Amino acid sequence: MRFDLIDLNLFTHIAEANSLTRGAERSNLSLPAASTRIKNLEEQVGIKLLSRTSQGVKVTAPGETLLTHARRVLRQLEQLTGDLQEYASGIKGHVRAFANTTAMSEFLPAVLRGYLVDHPDVTVDIQERLSPDIVRAVQEGVVDFGIVAGNVHTEGLEVMPYRRDRLVLVCALNHPLAAHTHTAFANTLDCNFVGLLEASAIHNFLKRAAADLQRTLRWRIQVSNFETACRMIEANVGVGVLPEGTARRHAKTMALRIVQLDDDWAERQLQICVADLDALPLFSRKLVDLLVEDGLGRQG
Repeated sequence: MRFDLIDLNLFTHIAEANSLTRGAERSNLSLPAASTRIKNLEEQVGIKLLSRTSQGVKVTAPGETLLTHARRVLRQLEQLTGDLQEYASGIKGHVRAFANTTAMSEFLPAVLRGYLVDHPDVTVDIQERLSPDIVRAVQEGVVDFGIVAGNVHTEGLEVMPYRRDRLVLVCALNHPLAAHTHTAFANTLDCNFVGLLEASAIHNFLKRAAADLQRTLRWRIQVSNFETACRMIEANVGVGVLPEGTARRHAKTMALRIVQLDDDWAERQLQICVADLDALPLFSRKLVDLLVEDGLGRQG
């Protein structure tokens, strides 16, 4: 049984988009050509790989198996490209990673700035996700590596300690909670909240933390970045839960009170996880090495 790389790439795109049309577009194929390729692929393996629904297409159980292996094959090909990059001109690498909110906003920018200067032929795609989703993406080969926080199950992955992450409560100086040096998250749930948009990892993390207490957060306003959130908090629109480094940086120029949270989840160890460090493309391994080095330097 032989597999065509174009078919594997097409199938991966269709599965990720849950759409034959969008998968064909991403593969630069016409819809009829893509449909024929998938039909031929299913006939070759003798099983249905996709099921058609009113919302698009859904990957079947055998299709999930093919998807996992297809991603690995395609990543191995990218590794080959990366390892040959230093010997061939004009070849570009592409690093893919997922990270939690704190890593995205606080820790990654400085390292990425130097990495991109030293690797002008490499592009980096890092997206914000919740830790369980990050682990799943690494396991499935969707990304090269992930940065996760807290007690998340990482069985089968190589894990390296990175940084420590603390979440704190931030409020206006005249807010009732400003009189406290520390408090439990449960004590904040009667307050109005200022937060990031629903697509952000920290929004969903706090939503889950409230749900664990059988409560819901009272979102007064949701904004696109931490600076705007702090300005809303300063104006006493509501309170917020932010990474401590972010909060202290903005507290230097804004009238903000930082209150420590007593909850165990407020202080977390960030970790870098990979499926197989040695199997990463060379340019991805170099970025992971830089991140590990940066984390060790901060601990020292």
